[in-house]
This record gives sequence, structure tokens and C-alpha cells, in this order.
Amino acid sequence: MIDRNLNKKLNIFLTLVDKPKAGIPIAIKDNFLTKGIRTTAASKLLNSFIPQYSATVVNKLEANGYSVVGKTNLDAWCHGSSTETSDFGPTLNPWNTDYLSGGSSGGSAAAVSAGIVDVAIGSETAGSIRGPAAWCGVVGVKPTYGRVSRYGVIAMGSSLDCPGVLAKDVVSATKVLKIISGNDPYDATSSNRETEDYELFLTGNVKGLKIGLIENYLLPEMEKEVVDKTLGAIEVLEKLGAIITRVKTLDPKYAIGVYTVVQRAEVSSNLARYDGIRYGNDRNYFGQEAKRRIMLGTHILSSGYQDQYYKKAEKIRTLFNKDFDKLFEGFDVLVGPTMPGPAPKVGVTKGQSMFGEMADVLAEPSAISGLPAVSIPCGFVRRLPIGLQIMGPQFSEGKILNVAYTYEQNHPKF
Repeated sequence: MIDRNLNKKLNIFLTLVDKPKAGIPIAIKDNFLTKGIRTTAASKLLNSFIPQYSATVVNKLEANGYSVVGKTNLDAWCHGSSTETSDFGPTLNPWNTDYLSGGSSGGSAAAVSAGIVDVAIGSETAGSIRGPAAWCGVVGVKPTYGRVSRYGVIAMGSSLDCPGVLAKDVVSATKVLKIISGNDPYDATSSNRETEDYELFLTGNVKGLKIGLIENYLLPEMEKEVVDKTLGAIEVLEKLGAIITRVKTLDPKYAIGVYTVVQRAEVSSNLARYDGIRYGNDRNYFGQEAKRRIMLGTHILSSGYQDQYYKKAEKIRTLFNKDFDKLFEGFDVLVGPTMPGPAPKVGVTKGQSMFGEMADVLAEPSAISGLPAVSIPCGFVRRLPIGLQIMGPQFSEGKILNVAYTYEQNHPKF
């Protein structure tokens, strides 16, 4: 049974399914189309939109015994890292309701963290699964770009968007990721590469595994306790036989600019379809954040500025790709903190148009390179959860899931 009082208190669900089908309960972020169930992307522009078909991810889950019990809150159109841009209000952190759950998949993370469901579906463009997972103390899996179909997902940044999983533990996340992965003829960006049986990778053995600790992800402004908890988590893996070496990547701060330019450009294109003619309300219903992103993206792509901004950003994006490729020649996975710190208080984003980009600085480099990553809870700072992120080369989901599973089995979450 869904605790409706808890749901109301935390503002997790935008839409509850009163009579879900029999099956394993699962919550779906409200930017995934669900046939016959309202889908809003947390924007009042789509307040009355009822899709005529479901996203491929939803169809796969229902075909494998999962039952949708509710659609979860998010930042409107996924624009943010806090859920504070939602037209329906922010989702609060189950650990302390004075704090944020993160975003944009904050509703999905909070639903799992509060024990309403064991697993929920989210999407990530640059930290929108890993960030909420870290702040809410749950497992968050962002797969390789193209590993999971985007068909039926309301697009934000088409070259970045990745459906993924938030769950109470690694095994639950692995089972769902296995189901939703694979090629989809309705999504030309989905990979033709055969899907592996990720559960077979969960051996609990990391002996001899070469792990690179990204030294420059331990930011100078981080609280000492965040650094200590991160290093302590990595020490657990080292004691289990992993070979830990400190490495440096391209400075993650450069990924902020790349992500901002690329994402805004793609937003201006993707949101052009919401004209109030075919579906939804008119464009006056866009919130301030959506309007800012549309205007900046249109400017970036305008004549005379595309070379100056967009093409330059894509060149730097390629440098990040090459840097990761070189590192993965010598390492199996890379690790570091998921977020610079624990969840901030409600209201922190007011007047901070770049809050999300700054908060997601440690997730953006791997996101713009299309890499898979997992965030796993690794302790508490000021009684709020923090996460360790584990990144691998493209299509190495099984490997990073095993590292997360091994850590989880040898370091109880709470």
C-alpha cells in the first residue's frame, strides 16, 4: 500500500494510479509517457495531457511483471537539479524534510528512499539520476548513452538523455536495468549491441581490479568529512583486493560550459514543438527556467554564434571523450564522490540560475561522454547521505555494477 500521507508530505507523486495492475510496484518519472495516465513533465503546460501510447521502457517493465503505481515529481522539463523548478512544488528529502531530494529525478529517488517502492525509473542528462540517488541515500544507475531506449521520453538534451534506475540496492537496480536495456526500432539512437545479463556480473569479487581514484574530483571547497567518507569507501575496495591509483582527468569545471551550451541548444529545439496547437496549453505556461533555456539555446544556435559557442563546445566534448578513452586503457573503472556535498536546504536555488550545473560538476564529464555510472551510498555528512560514483567505459554496466555490489555487500548502507 502506498502511504498517501507520506507521499503528500514529501510531494513525491504527481499522479497516483488508483488501480494498478497486479505485479511488482514501480514508480515512473513523469517525463515518461504512460498510456492513459497523465504525463506532465512537471509543467502545467501539459497539465491535462494523456498520452495515447507508453514509452518503450514502460512497456518492457509491464511485460516483465512490473506495475506502475505512480508518476514521480521532477524539475519541470528536467530543467534543474533540485525539483524546485517543478510547477507542482519541490520534493522533500525523506531523511530531513528541510532539505532537497535533488533533481531532476528527485521524486523517483525520494520514493525509493522513503520505502514507498523498491525501485523507480528516472532519467539523466548530467547528474539527474546520480545526484538524487546520492542525496537520498539510494542506488542510482545511469547507463551508457543509447543502451536504453528514449522512445516515449519527453526530450530535453537529445544527445545526452539516458533513462535509468533508482533502487534500494544494487541487485534490484540490476534486474530492472537488464529488462529496460536493448535496441529499439523506434529509437535510432539506441545501440544495436547485444545486452548482457548484468546479474551474472555480480560476483562480489574485485580482486586485481584496477581502479582510478580521480584526484581532481576531490574539490578544494569540499567539506573534509565528504572527502574522508569518499576515501574510506575506496579503502574498502582496496582491502578487498582492488588496486587503487590516484589519477587526474580534464578539469571537471570545463564540462560545465560544454554541458550548458549543448543542453541549452538542444532544449531550444526540443521545446519548439510545444506550441499549444497539437497538445497541451500554450507557451505562456512555460516557467521561467524553461524560458531562460529556450532563449539561451536559440542564441547559441543563431547565425554568427553557432561556431563561437556550439561547435567549440562539441570540440571540448571530444577532448573529454579522448581523455576518458586514454584513462580506460589503464583502468577498469574510475571512482570519486558523486556530488560535492550532501543535500542543501529547500530554497537554495532561488536566484541561482546555474545551481544545477554547479551541483552536477562531478557528473557532467561522464555524461557528455556517454559513459555508464553508478552512485552508491557511502555514508553520512551532517546526518544526510552522500554517494560514491563508479564510472566505466561505454557498455561496461556489468563491471561497474559489480564494483557497487561488492562495496554494498561489505559496507552496510545504514
